[in-house]
Amino acid sequence: MTDADLQTLAEHLHTEEGLRLRPYRDTVGKLTIGWGRNLTDNGISIDEATLLLRNDIARHVAELVRRQPFVLTLNNVRQIVLADMMFNLGGDRLMGFTAMWDRLRAHEYAGAARDMLNSTWAHQVGVRAQRLAAAMASGTFPKDTPP
Repeated sequence: MTDADLQTLAEHLHTEEGLRLRPYRDTVGKLTIGWGRNLTDNGISIDEATLLLRNDIARHVAELVRRQPFVLTLNNVRQIVLADMMFNLGGDRLMGFTAMWDRLRAHEYAGAARDMLNSTWAHQVGVRAQRLAAAMASGTFPKDTPP
């Protein structure tokens, strides 16, 4: 097929399949998304997963900065910690860490780390919370911990 044929096919499939931005079950029960992408049988590629991750990161970081602009005054490690938490918790739940936010504004990083660990979230994610709290307290990632 030529590039023009592929474009014609794409336009045809846009019409025939219809676009759905949320997963749904097709007529035979397969989990599907987009223009008929069969997730049940095909999943997604590493490149597609990477693109989704990059888009999600951009969205979460933008929301974090919009809701807590002072975050930009923190060092990169602490910004990454908060963006990680935003990614994991979502904005509303992360904003519920009111004591942590107060301590961060006061540059009380060890206290903010304790607040992180004294949460339901910390019990749910276990070691992840411990790593993130240690990075929040110190402002650095340990050598054996991925940034």
